[in-house]
Amino acid sequence: MSKDSSGNSFSKLEIQSWAERNGFADWAVALIWLIVAFVMFQVTAGVIFFALLLAFGEISSAAEVEQVLHNHLDLLFIGNSTGQIVFLGAATFLITRLHLREEGVAQFLRLRWKQDTPTYILLGALLIVVVQPIILYLGYFNSLLPIPESWTDLQVSQYEMFEQFLKTDGILWFGLFHIALVPAVCEEVLFRGYIFRAFQRSWGILLAIIFSGLVFGMFHLQVPNLLPLASLGILLAAMTWLSRSIWPAVVAHFVNNGGAVLLATTYPELAFGDVTAETLPSVWLLLASIILTAGVIYAMIYRTEAILE
Repeated sequence: MSKDSSGNSFSKLEIQSWAERNGFADWAVALIWLIVAFVMFQVTAGVIFFALLLAFGEISSAAEVEQVLHNHLDLLFIGNSTGQIVFLGAATFLITRLHLREEGVAQFLRLRWKQDTPTYILLGALLIVVVQPIILYLGYFNSLLPIPESWTDLQVSQYEMFEQFLKTDGILWFGLFHIALVPAVCEEVLFRGYIFRAFQRSWGILLAIIFSGLVFGMFHLQVPNLLPLASLGILLAAMTWLSRSIWPAVVAHFVNNGGAVLLATTYPELAFGDVTAETLPSVWLLLASIILTAGVIYAMIYRTEAILE
């Protein structure tokens, strides 16, 4: 038996989570939920997309879906956002309860708004901007890796659909909501809130940052973009740990995706152009990106250490 700060006795079993009491590792429960959430999110997106097409009289059978897909990506985004909100976001709050000991859901997911959160939000937004040249180079290196042609062709096909969609007049705010805002909130709750914390419980902070980032990259099923996506995931996890809140990562995620939407609607030839050695930023810009990225990360670390002293 042990005693709390009030002198009351409690057993070790009483402060264990449901997962611990039943012999489940936190990381294993998290990965199982990630797979379930991904499948249910995709199924929900497909069902809603098909239902909306039927409701608007665009199709009369499933065989016609592919024929109208290119012309109704807006409905696909609506279904996609619904699936993310329900399963990646809301349902994750329920699954989180399996890991709770004495803390609440908000504390486990690092949802608390702290006094220094606005400062970390500004640093996080700056970090995601200055790191972009590095991300472009990582994307180029990723393109040099041996990847099955069918996977590359699938991504090219997806990019062509997105390019056509984002060239539509008046699509900016729709795109910012469905491509930037919804993923920024829902994916951060799932990955930097839930997955990262569960991995940290099992493996410690360093491995949790690395593996949660890798899982984030693989989650998007974009092998030609795995390196840049995983790197962004690692940065967002480190940002969350240093700030002790997921809100800087939410804003940084929104800035990253929102910037891509703005670029795609304004300069689509830049957003969807092929990344080659000739189109990469200059080496000097890459060097500046490395220095500035390191500087912002150091500022976050320095501020965190000052708070903890």
